[in-house]
Amino acid sequence: MTLVQLEYLLAVDTHRHFATAAEHCFVTQPTLSMQLQKLEEELGVQLFDRSRVPVRPTEIGKEVIAQARIVVAESKKIKELVQHQRQELSGELRIGVIPTLAPYLIPLFVTSFMEKYPDVRLVVQELLTDEIVQKLNHELLDVGLLVTPLEDKSIKELPLFYETFVAYINPEHALAGSKAINPEQLDLDELWVLNEGHCFRSQVLNICNKGGGSTTPSGHFDYKSGSLETLKRIVETQRGLTLLPELSVLDMPKEKQALVHIFQEPQPQREVSLVVHRSFLKKRLIEALQEEIVAAIPVHIRSRKKEKVIGVKEFGS
Repeated sequence: MTLVQLEYLLAVDTHRHFATAAEHCFVTQPTLSMQLQKLEEELGVQLFDRSRVPVRPTEIGKEVIAQARIVVAESKKIKELVQHQRQELSGELRIGVIPTLAPYLIPLFVTSFMEKYPDVRLVVQELLTDEIVQKLNHELLDVGLLVTPLEDKSIKELPLFYETFVAYINPEHALAGSKAINPEQLDLDELWVLNEGHCFRSQVLNICNKGGGSTTPSGHFDYKSGSLETLKRIVETQRGLTLLPELSVLDMPKEKQALVHIFQEPQPQREVSLVVHRSFLKKRLIEALQEEIVAAIPVHIRSRKKEKVIGVKEFGS
């Protein structure tokens, strides 16, 4: 059994296709297939069900793959030890960021990070939470930036800061004159929310604490959106209201700030975290990323204590 064979094993599990796995390992498919066959012969078990498309691991294959990920990850840490000794920060850092964070958080720290660590290449993808976790588990990402807690045993959560939710209300709405909103005042029939799949949607529904009912304002206009910026524009030009994360309104023009309303104390919060796989690599790079993000966050947000964190899972689910 060799590390190369284990890496080929993991590649096939990740891509579920022998040719694609071989391409990503920079070898021919016959070479990869032969090495995996040798591994199966040595272990005396079949690791993949090749009769299915896409190929899938057998039950024993799943257990072997889980252990192989640990072995390969631990072997890669040897190089990291050497880099740490030399005080080197270089290489590629693959980051997954949820869409309700990316446009507001990435610009705050990315320039300073690249200036401070010119030998590090950042590769950033906007992905939904489930996609980030899946890619972390298959080593297609190094770290995720998302909202926690997730209650997922496969990942480790590193909380960064707590930002509040705010209401964004059309000037003609009945709540437009309120200085501070009580969640009980929110009516789902007047509330614009993101499409299903976004954790922010689930948190908004949890704040409303409704657990069901309509999630689109009633009337002749029904719009399914995956963008907070689009929801802002709908509220401004149509009617109703939406909820937004605090970072998204920090640099808002003065004429639009009048549409922003805070919640009554304790204000609902979301916990923003870095998440990594339990056996994660690139520890020094991730620590550097964590430091740069925290330093870039406005003081009043980064100094905020954890109080009323809204769950990511939808109320009643």
